Amino acid sequence: MSEARENIHRVIRDKGILKQDVFQNTQQVFQDLRLVLREVLGDIEKQFAHADSRVTFNLSDKGDFQTEMKVAGDVLVFQMHTNVFQFDQSHSLWKSGYLREQPENSYVGIINIYNFLADSFKYQRLTDVGYLIGRIFVNREDHFLVQGKRQMGYQFNDFVNAKLDHAALTQIVEAALLYTLDFDLLTPPYENMQILSVEEIQSMGHSQVLATGKRLGFQFGIEK
Repeated sequence: MSEARENIHRVIRDKGILKQDVFQNTQQVFQDLRLVLREVLGDIEKQFAHADSRVTFNLSDKGDFQTEMKVAGDVLVFQMHTNVFQFDQSHSLWKSGYLREQPENSYVGIINIYNFLADSFKYQRLTDVGYLIGRIFVNREDHFLVQGKRQMGYQFNDFVNAKLDHAALTQIVEAALLYTLDFDLLTPPYENMQILSVEEIQSMGHSQVLATGKRLGFQFGIEK
C-alpha cells in the first residue's frame, strides 16, 4: 500500500470515529435536552394552571432532531444539526491548552435554538420568519459553549472547563425562555407596509401572507 493510501485510510479511520463519537454524544445531549424541556414546561404549566386558560403551552417532537416548545405566544424550536463541525483556527479557544494539546476536542455538534411566533404555526403563515437566539456547541467530552443573545452569550462561555449536564441544560432553557418572553413583537416600519398587491390582500382573508417577525424590517443584529 502506498504512503498516500495509508494516510487516507488513517485520516478516515481517525476522523470518522471521532466524528461519530461527537455525533452520538450530541444526540444523547439532545435527548437529555428533551427531558429538560418537559420538566421546565411541566413546572410552568403547574404554576400557571389556574391563571388564564387562554395562555397555552405545548411540547412536540418533530422527528429525531427537532423539538418545538410553545409558551404563550412564542415557539422555541430546538434543532440538532446532523453534521459535526470544527472550531475555526482563528477562534480564541485555540489559545487554550485544551485544544492545542488535544485538537480532537475542537470538533463539536451544534444544537440551534430559534424563536418563532406561535401564530406563524397556528395560521400557517409560511412566509413568517424566526430568529436564531442561541446555539449550543458540545464536544465528545461534554464540554460546551453557547453563542446567543444577552445572558446566553456570556453566561455559558467557559468551553475549556464547563461540562454540559442536567443543571446546565436547565439553565440554558431558562435563559432562552427569559430572552424570548422579553423579546417583543414591534410594529413594523411604516414604509414596509405601504405597498400591497391585489393577490396579497385577497389572500389575507384566508391566511395572512405578509411576512411577520419580531424584528422584521429592523436590524436584528444590533439586539444585545
